[in-house]
Amino acid sequence: MSSFRAVVIDKKEEDVTVEVKNIEQNSLPKGDVLIRVAYSSVNFKDGLAGVKDGKIVQSYPMVPGIDLAGTVVSTTDPRFNEGDHVIATSYDIGVSHYGGYSEFACIPAEWVVPLPQNMTLKEAMVYGTAGFTAALSIHRLEANGLTPDQGEVLVTGSTGGVGSMAVAMLAKRGYKVVASTGKEAEHEHLKKIGADSVISREEVYDGGKLKPLQKGIWQAAVDPVGGKSLAAVLSKIKQGGSVAVSGLTGGTDVPTTVHPFILRGVNLLGVDSAYCPMPLRQEIWTRLASDLKLDDITDLIDREVSLEETPEAMRDILQSKIRGRVLVRMDS
Repeated sequence: MSSFRAVVIDKKEEDVTVEVKNIEQNSLPKGDVLIRVAYSSVNFKDGLAGVKDGKIVQSYPMVPGIDLAGTVVSTTDPRFNEGDHVIATSYDIGVSHYGGYSEFACIPAEWVVPLPQNMTLKEAMVYGTAGFTAALSIHRLEANGLTPDQGEVLVTGSTGGVGSMAVAMLAKRGYKVVASTGKEAEHEHLKKIGADSVISREEVYDGGKLKPLQKGIWQAAVDPVGGKSLAAVLSKIKQGGSVAVSGLTGGTDVPTTVHPFILRGVNLLGVDSAYCPMPLRQEIWTRLASDLKLDDITDLIDREVSLEETPEAMRDILQSKIRGRVLVRMDS
C-alpha cells in the first residue's frame, strides 16, 4: 500500500474544495495504530468541515471524518495487535488529524477503542459519534437519578443523528419518549423507532415566546439543539429534572434565567463526546453493545455511500436532508 483514496479538503485563498484524491502513505500523520478503514459516518461536524466558514478544520489539507471503524494493519502499541477490530471517534480526528474518510488511517493509540463483543464494524459506525453522544447523554441523565418511572423524556432535534439514536435508545430502556421535530412528515417514522408521542418544534418553545419558568412537563430531556430551544426546555423541566445538552444547531446563545436552577433544582448536564475520558468512553461503547444496543438499526440508516458520494452527503447534512445516519463505506 503506497497510495490510497481519501476525501481531501483543501483551501486556496478563499476557496474550499472537497474532493476524492489518491494520497501517499507517507502523508498520513504520526500515530501508533495503522487501520484499514471499513466504515465511517457523516456527522454535522463533518459537514461543517467542508465549508469555508465552518470553523472546524484547523489546517489544510485535511482528510475529514470524525469517526472510523476498521482493522489494525500494524501497531507499535502493545495494547493492540494486527487483525484487531477497532473504533476511533472524535478527539482531533478529522479536525487537525487526518480522519475516517480514507481507506487507511493512522491514529494515536490513546484514541482507539477495541470493538466490543456483540458489535460489528458496520454497527459501530451506525452508532458513531452520534450514537455515542446519545448514549453518553442517557448515561449522564441516569447518573443524575433518572429512571423510566419518573415521567416523560423529551428529545429535541429528533430526526438528526443524535436525536434519532436517543429516541430509540430511551425506548429500549423503557422510557416514555416525546420526540420534537420541525418536520411534520417524520412523525410516523419517529413513532416507529420508539417515540410515544411527537410534538412540533414550535410546541417546545411556544413559537419563540420564552418565559423564565413554565409548567413542568418533562422529567428530563436530551437536547442536541441548544439555543432558544434549550432555554424553553429548561423552563418546562419538572422538579429535580435534568437536561443533557450536546449540540448547537439552534445557536450558541441560551437566553435563560436562573429560575429553573434555583426554584426547581434543574440540572443542566454538558455532554462532551469529543474528549470523553477513555475509561468512560469504553464504558459507553460497552453499553452500546449491551443494554443500549438496538434490536434493529435499519430504520436509523438514511443511506450508505461510497467515498465518491461522501462530499454530497456532507452538504446534505447541513441542509437537513438526512434522516438518521449516513454510513461511508470503503471499497478497498
